[in-house]
Amino acid sequence: MQPRHLIALLSAFAATAANADSYTIDPRHTFPSFEVSHYGFSLQRGRFNKVSGKLELDSTAKKGSVEVTIDTASVDMGFEDWNKHMRGERFFQSDKFPQARFVARDFAFDAEKPSPVSGELTLLGVTKPVTLKVGQWRCAKHPILPRQLCGADLEASIRRSDFGMNTNLPGIGDDVKISIPVEALKDS
Repeated sequence: MQPRHLIALLSAFAATAANADSYTIDPRHTFPSFEVSHYGFSLQRGRFNKVSGKLELDSTAKKGSVEVTIDTASVDMGFEDWNKHMRGERFFQSDKFPQARFVARDFAFDAEKPSPVSGELTLLGVTKPVTLKVGQWRCAKHPILPRQLCGADLEASIRRSDFGMNTNLPGIGDDVKISIPVEALKDS
């Protein structure tokens, strides 16, 4: 690459980075939950109570990036003995894999209309592509705090066996629906 092309590329990257606003995931308003069939009798639901992450939005270029980290030991099924079972070797293996991560490095967005976010989910040390459907999307001034807030309702479906979580297949379903209400506050 010629030096002038490299300088133009770096300048374009710097301009894009300068236009991007940084947001921090609000862990009090972000709770990924999941549901899976339990032997065809019912849909069992759980959620994760500890989530962190960053969101970068460039409203001029209508592009963004996101990185979300989920503490797998924060899985909450409603009963401590069940939580312990889910953290164990047969499911999330939280001692060995303390985090699940979703990363989308470059996604397009439209402030007026939700767009899917394609990225990669890492679970149990396995990384696979996942697309999050955006059911609702809004950025506006927070009603109480003097800061910008962005929020969305996200959904995805995965096959847990794709990540090596094979316990009790097919009785406990392979298809897992994930729902994520998320809010992020603009960094000051």
